Amino acid sequence: MLGLFEIPQTSPTLISMPRKLPLQNESIAETDSRPRPAKATNSAADGKAGGADDLAQLALKACLIARDAAFNVRDLLTSSSRMAFLAIKDCEKELDLIERQIDERLPAAITRVNEARARQLLSSLKSTTDLERIGDLVMSVAMRAQARTSKIPASDVRQLVEMSQVLREMLDLIHTGFSTLDLECARKVLQMDKEIDRICHGLFQKHLAETVAQGDSSHFELLLMAQALERAGDHTTNLAEDLYSLIEGRSLRHMPKKKAAN
Repeated sequence: MLGLFEIPQTSPTLISMPRKLPLQNESIAETDSRPRPAKATNSAADGKAGGADDLAQLALKACLIARDAAFNVRDLLTSSSRMAFLAIKDCEKELDLIERQIDERLPAAITRVNEARARQLLSSLKSTTDLERIGDLVMSVAMRAQARTSKIPASDVRQLVEMSQVLREMLDLIHTGFSTLDLECARKVLQMDKEIDRICHGLFQKHLAETVAQGDSSHFELLLMAQALERAGDHTTNLAEDLYSLIEGRSLRHMPKKKAAN
């Protein structure tokens, strides 16, 4: 991780509008990742099973929402799409809501399930924390892009878009991995993060080597955008590690990185 700058938190106002979603042979059921309130039930048995299932499904929806946010970065950067900006804003608010819902409901739910389900619920909580942070970071990219008064050079746009596309693919794999408990998805995500790091480092080397006119902050703002996407990739690798831990019953975080990525 670069760690040169801190990305400011944003608190945009919620705009109620549909998100702009990918059009790659995806069903309506899959792409509609908006959380739905859980239905109340008077049955203790239903509450025991349904409560845990609802929280797991909310975590999966959060993954799709974060993926949608990353998808919209492309249109925002290439065409300054106002619709893409509002879609990212909407995604960030929905991720905040889901994290809050899981945080509030998990303590009661976890006392009514067995050990295996408890581990899944704890994984859901950790996952939504990372996904909420990804939403914040993508929103910071959108805010900086929207506030720019000068056009971003085409070569830089191309690299930022490439980072956002890799991020989206990583989040797709995370969703598939948690849905099917597929360990290979976690391995692929750990490998793909290297590509985001490579592009980010290249942008830093290019812009830090250039002579910048006094008072020109455009280079600095662009580097902050690149770093935000790089950090979003890091949070996605956290999700891959959580997926590995859920499947294998042991953590990757204390293993050598080369071994973990293999």
